[in-house]
Amino acid sequence: MHNKVLVIYTGGTIGMVQDENGSLHPFAMERIYDVLPLLQHTSYSIDSCQLDHIIDSSNMTPSLWVDIANIIEKEYDNYDGFVVLHGTDTMAYTASALSFMFENLTKPIVLTGSQLPLGMLRSDGRDNIICALEIAAQQEVVIPEVCIFFQSHLYRGNRSTKVSAEHFDAFTSYNYPSLAKAGIDIEYKQHLIMPRAEQELVVRRQFDTHVAVLKLFPGIHPSVVRSIVNTPDLKGLIIETFGSGNAPTEEWFIDALKEGIDRGLVILDVTQCKSGAVKLRQYAASCDLDRIGVLSGHDITIEAAVTKMMYLLGNYGEDARMVRQLMEDSLRGEISK
Repeated sequence: MHNKVLVIYTGGTIGMVQDENGSLHPFAMERIYDVLPLLQHTSYSIDSCQLDHIIDSSNMTPSLWVDIANIIEKEYDNYDGFVVLHGTDTMAYTASALSFMFENLTKPIVLTGSQLPLGMLRSDGRDNIICALEIAAQQEVVIPEVCIFFQSHLYRGNRSTKVSAEHFDAFTSYNYPSLAKAGIDIEYKQHLIMPRAEQELVVRRQFDTHVAVLKLFPGIHPSVVRSIVNTPDLKGLIIETFGSGNAPTEEWFIDALKEGIDRGLVILDVTQCKSGAVKLRQYAASCDLDRIGVLSGHDITIEAAVTKMMYLLGNYGEDARMVRQLMEDSLRGEISK
C-alpha cells in the first residue's frame, strides 16, 4: 500500500509559476504533477488542497492557523504525513503555532516554501518541496513533529527563525540542531526527534492575541514602556532584553513592569541574541526582573514565544498560575530545560 501525503497550499512564493506572458501567478495545486513531473515516479501518492483564500504570508493570522489545523485534523487518519506550502516571512510563526495546537502528534507536518517562485528556472522550491514530501511520506523514521524543511535541513518548527531575505538558506535553528539533513540520502538524527505520543490526538484552537512585544534599546523613553505596559486589555508582554536577559535597573522601568504584573499581566523575558538563553540573576541587571515576577523565556525564539503566549492565554487564560507555569515549561520541545 502506497503512503499518502496531503499538500496544503496557503500561498507564498513557492506556488507561483510564469504564464506565457512571463507574469507570475499561483498555480492550481491539483496540477502539481504537471509542474513537477518527477513526482509521478515516487513511491507515494500526493493529494492537494488549499485555503479558501491564498495569501501573502505577511497577512497570516491565528484564524488561518486554525483553518490549516482543521484541514489536517479532518484528514489526519487518511494520510501518513502533511506538507504545508507557506510564504517564508511568517513561516516560523505558523510552524510554532501549529506545534502548540497539535498535542500528541504522531505524524509529520512539514512546512516549506521558497525564495524564488517554483516556475522560475533557478527556483529553490523544487528541492524544498520534493524533500519535504519525501520526509512526510517515509515511515522508517517517525517524525511526530511540526517541522520546517529548507535548503537541505529539517528543523523543529518552534526552534526555527528566518535569517535571510535573499539567500536560499533562509532559515536556521540557533539553539537546537537540525533533525535531518538532505544530501545523497536524507540523514535523520533520531536522538533529537520528539518521542511519538501514545495518547489520542488533541487539537487546541484557541488563541488570545492580546499580547505585545517590547524590544529594549539604550535610551528607551519611559513613556514608551508605560504606554505598552498599560495598553488596554493587554494580557501578555514579551520583553526582548539584552544578553542573558538583562534590562535597565532604573526605578521607573522596574516599577512600570511590576505595576503590570500586579494587574495580572504575564511578562516573559526573551533575549535579543540570536543564540543563547535567558539566565535570570546571572547578572545584577536581571535580578530585579526575577524579583518582581518576570518569567524566563530560556532559549525560546521570539516566534515561539509569541505563539506560545497566545496559545496559553487562549486555552488557560482563566488560570493565571497555569499560564505562568506552562510558559516556562517545554511543551513541544521549544525550549531546552
